Amino acid sequence: MSDTHPPTDPAPTRPAPRWWSRPDGTGAQEQRVPGPRTGGEEPQDTAAVPLAAAGAAPEDGPAAAPAPRYDPWSTAPFQLPDAGHEGPGIRMRHLVALAVCSALLAGGVGAWLGVLAERQSSTRLELPQAGVEPKGRAPESVAGIAATALPGVVTLHVAGGAGNGTGTGFVLDGQGHILTNNHVVADAQRITVTFSTGESVGAEVVGRDGGYDLAVVKVDGVRGLRPLALGNSENVKVGDPVVAIGAPFDLSNTVTAGIISATGRPITAGGDKGDGSDVSYVDALQTDAPINPGNSGGPLLDSLGRVIGINSAIRGADQDTSDKDPARQSGSIGLGFAIPVNQAKRVAEEIIRTGRATHPVIGVTLDMKYTGDGARVGDKAADGKPAVPAGSPAARAGIMSGDVIIKVDGQRVHGGDELIIKVRAHRPGDPLGLTVLRGGKERTLELVLGSANSG
Repeated sequence: MSDTHPPTDPAPTRPAPRWWSRPDGTGAQEQRVPGPRTGGEEPQDTAAVPLAAAGAAPEDGPAAAPAPRYDPWSTAPFQLPDAGHEGPGIRMRHLVALAVCSALLAGGVGAWLGVLAERQSSTRLELPQAGVEPKGRAPESVAGIAATALPGVVTLHVAGGAGNGTGTGFVLDGQGHILTNNHVVADAQRITVTFSTGESVGAEVVGRDGGYDLAVVKVDGVRGLRPLALGNSENVKVGDPVVAIGAPFDLSNTVTAGIISATGRPITAGGDKGDGSDVSYVDALQTDAPINPGNSGGPLLDSLGRVIGINSAIRGADQDTSDKDPARQSGSIGLGFAIPVNQAKRVAEEIIRTGRATHPVIGVTLDMKYTGDGARVGDKAADGKPAVPAGSPAARAGIMSGDVIIKVDGQRVHGGDELIIKVRAHRPGDPLGLTVLRGGKERTLELVLGSANSG
């Protein structure tokens, strides 16, 4: 190919540059290239063309774009020219950039697939979860009852001659009076009361009664006391839901729930002194709400958060003589007993007023060795005096020595302990009907309960 110039141009025409690519010789030196061969002809040399000027326009005008040609004697690979006629270095950078972009794209896709696979694997599992809900609970729910009552429940840490112990109590009024069990503070030399907030203060015993297993202690200088509302134990029915709060095994603010499993359950507790002076007689509420050591003195609450009983005793599993672990012998088996709040309220009021409580009495000495059905009136008292003193409520009602009392207000009694329990469920001055068995015949006698000071 050649460029055509106007005839007026005296300059001779130049042969068009041939486009070659070689790995070397990029300078301005001249190289000779072979011309095309024809059949039987020897190769003809063309004029030397500076490689640096290849593709340059002639002095008098633009040159036609050179066409690529194959060089059969070239040792370099054949390459196509790009649109801008870049050199080999620029084309190499483009190829590198393209490779990098491809690698990044492949890496991104691989990473996304990896995350997807990871989410579906066990190493990083994301499960559905509920969102945050309101913190409040219905007032009659266990959580609602606990939220209302906990500020009024306290844990008592007692140090005494017999060692240290833990019990529970609850606030009765804004003056700092706290009700608990007598056996929690009976030997106390120092009492520390801890509130649900964690605040701890010292306390002093106001008064106590072993016969009812109740005691009142008092704290001073504490603001914001939250007394618990008192219910009515006469309204309690078997099957009613209940909540117990206490510090079992010193785990403060523990909440358990259950039902009333029985009412009017006669129980006795204590008696460690041997003379019977520390025996408590309770016409108890029975519950299956878990109660354990440390719950003693804590409240048993109804569905409205009102105190209906004071948790006092549990029935433990029969001890295996081969089992020496006391913790395993004293755990809850679902039989807990609470002092009815009506009885506890009267005793607490008397203790706060006078420092002691009174007991209702019928005024007889019982034969506690009698093994028959009912409670037998003894022949004489331990001091030799008559078993039915003159002027006592029993004497005025016509009860005699040897009578066997078999019913109290129409309810059957099976022994002396049960008779005492049924009597102490009342107040001094209450009327009481006793059915006695005398000479094989039953008769009902009416009397008014007398009063005796505790201790």
